[in-house]
Amino acid sequence: MRMYDIIAKKRDGEILSSQEIEFAIDGYTKGLIADYQMSALLMAIYLNGMNEEETANLTQFMANSGDIIDLSSIEGIKVDKHSTGGVGDKTTLVIGPIVAACGVKMAKMSGRGLGHTGGTVDKLESIPALKISLEKEEFLKQVDEIGLCVIGQSGNLAPADKKMYALRDVTATVGCLPLIAASIMSKKLAAGADVILLDVKTGGGAFMKTLDDAIELAAAMVSIGEHNGRQTAAIVTDMDTPLGYAIGNSLEVIEAVNTLKGKGPKDLTEVCVYLSAELLRLAGKGDYKSCETEVLKVIENGKAFRKLREMVEMQSGDLSVIEDTENFTKSAVSKEILAKTDGYITAMNTENIGVAAVLLGAGREKKEDQIDYSAGIILHKKSQDIVKKGDALATFYSSSDEKIIDAEELFLSSIIISETRGKKAPLIMAKVGAGVVQKF
Repeated sequence: MRMYDIIAKKRDGEILSSQEIEFAIDGYTKGLIADYQMSALLMAIYLNGMNEEETANLTQFMANSGDIIDLSSIEGIKVDKHSTGGVGDKTTLVIGPIVAACGVKMAKMSGRGLGHTGGTVDKLESIPALKISLEKEEFLKQVDEIGLCVIGQSGNLAPADKKMYALRDVTATVGCLPLIAASIMSKKLAAGADVILLDVKTGGGAFMKTLDDAIELAAAMVSIGEHNGRQTAAIVTDMDTPLGYAIGNSLEVIEAVNTLKGKGPKDLTEVCVYLSAELLRLAGKGDYKSCETEVLKVIENGKAFRKLREMVEMQSGDLSVIEDTENFTKSAVSKEILAKTDGYITAMNTENIGVAAVLLGAGREKKEDQIDYSAGIILHKKSQDIVKKGDALATFYSSSDEKIIDAEELFLSSIIISETRGKKAPLIMAKVGAGVVQKF
């Protein structure tokens, strides 16, 4: 078998066999196939696509290129949840404790922030001393004992994906649906969960800008999961507006804590309750309605918040900031950002608002940048809210006035204020199962 022939076959729009895909992925991971040949294959895939079976095989071999986490020693169904990324998206910090409090075990490996989107690992690291890297035995023991562990991704989890993504980034092949789906799902398959729920964001603050594109990606990922023996579903949720009011690492942890105590923003609570109930349903805990009732119960009786506390304690984090969020380190500088005119907020450029938070120090502009965990934005007004000139639209937190100046201009240009209120999209936009799409 030759890589040349595999490239030519896909260049001509033909379907690659399982053996051909395995040869390409295995050879490239081991350094036996050159970057220029893999780049040619990626471009051929970009131009001609892959069918469901090809995409499922590609994902499986990418997952098998490194460590596969064996969760079989943990009793019961193990679940995982993945978000495709957004602004203010702290759902893992809420959903994980909820489902664990309901008796379903979540073993999760999360990533860092990417571009304008925040990362769960960065948020967790804003909790002083919390360990996001555990030995395999520690990870398995924690999930088995308390039903919840969230850590950073293993250095050898799907290494083929890491190598291929670096090539895609410089060869204009990032925006290819089979490659996007395989990249996400290879890491989910390697992480070992029985049940996978995907939260696919759509809108101005998401990577998938339209509902149809989000549904297409969701369906591709669900198909991969099902082909590889995992019970998989996807929920498409709105990201035209930041989720919740907090954007930035410790600020989002504080909002997650408030949500687990039943005092969170309405939109964040709605999304987290829906996704939590879906995870419980997929894990065999009953129909959606009964699962939703259980979710609301563990929030109300405090069990969900106590589960977060257990996780932080077992991962050596400073419990004082969870028990009293006023103990989080405060930023050196803060400023209220004021409305320049009267009217209704009819649109928010959510991606640019995420970039504004990065400029304040809450994210990375370059890979080597250090995050300021206390930096970020607290929104006071969101889409459809009425504002008057001089009202506070948001409060910025940063380490310097200079960073606030740069972020303020971008933020104000991202808020559209008009005379009429306009129409708001639903938060839960679609549900995708094996061969089934339901729009709301």
